[in-house]
Amino acid sequence: MSDQLLVTPLHAMHIEMGAKMVPFAGYDMPVQYALGVKKEHLHCRQEAGLFDVSHMGQLRLKGANAAAALEALVPVDIIDLPNGKQRYAFFTNEQGGISDDLMVTNFGDHLFIVVNAACKTQDIAHLQAHLPADVELEIIEDRALLAIQGPKSVEVLAKLNPAVTNMVFMDAEKIELVGVECYVSRSGYTGEDGFEISVPATYANELATALLANDEVEWIGLGARDSLRLECGLCLYGHDLDDTTTPVEANLLWGISKARRADGIRAGGFIGSDLILEQIATKNVTRKRIGLVGQSKAPVREDTKLFDANDNEIGIVTSGTFGPSKGMPVAMAYVASDFTAIGTEIYAEVRGKKLPMTVEKMPFVAQSYYRG
Repeated sequence: MSDQLLVTPLHAMHIEMGAKMVPFAGYDMPVQYALGVKKEHLHCRQEAGLFDVSHMGQLRLKGANAAAALEALVPVDIIDLPNGKQRYAFFTNEQGGISDDLMVTNFGDHLFIVVNAACKTQDIAHLQAHLPADVELEIIEDRALLAIQGPKSVEVLAKLNPAVTNMVFMDAEKIELVGVECYVSRSGYTGEDGFEISVPATYANELATALLANDEVEWIGLGARDSLRLECGLCLYGHDLDDTTTPVEANLLWGISKARRADGIRAGGFIGSDLILEQIATKNVTRKRIGLVGQSKAPVREDTKLFDANDNEIGIVTSGTFGPSKGMPVAMAYVASDFTAIGTEIYAEVRGKKLPMTVEKMPFVAQSYYRG
């Protein structure tokens, strides 16, 4: 097996722009550009940031039973997902754990799915193992994926096609940009208004160049992508979610559709549903995902141990950084259920010192999705 890193169709452009490249999920990816992580982060919050997310997996499900087949694998209402709408979902396993989170779009003639880069091989195998013979899984190899995020993103993208101004959060349409059909959704991973664009790989550079021609737009790397999503309370798979963590422990009840709950019209029926529905009913979990803010300036990183006032270990940080917009350290963590109340003081062990942190409601920075 080759150790060679894969590259996205925009790789040469990142090099040309002076990006610092790092290995990520098997790809050579830009972690930051000349602006640096903090300025990139703030630029995205104030204007518009362009992200290359072509390392993500893009899939199509086709067939009359595609929605029902996918619904058997996620605790989400896929059967009644309207044409032109996108929904957040996650694959669950027999133990009720989350094996990946994903975005599902109904384009009428097919379901379009975007999965995490690090999980795409296992996700494809999972789908192949469970899909009935009359549902076709197509692995899309010839499209790039770009995200433009931030308050100026709509006016920038509207210069290429004004139709995007009619879209609201979680709308998805096939829209022509730079002379080619793109799959455009009004969504993203920053908490800001913005769009994700699946574009044929041969047009990726042309689209990126057209967007970057606007003074409001700057390339944003993986570093700022991480701090942006963390400030807005969005989970990162493999860190804040994994195959040992249930949606109830992860505080993702909002992601379990009403139709699939115990009193829903299509209750259960997904892998691990008995355990998950029981946890919802009894609220009986020993740990939960929470948000924490630091009381000092020192960032508290992933894998930092957490303690109560009596020096008992009660949990661990799964994501942590200094939040440039928040102006203080922010973290996600799993702690014992007794310590999840807003305002609870918890202590993080950093270089032998116990730093006080406070449980705070997420998102830490208000989300700015455009809902019309």
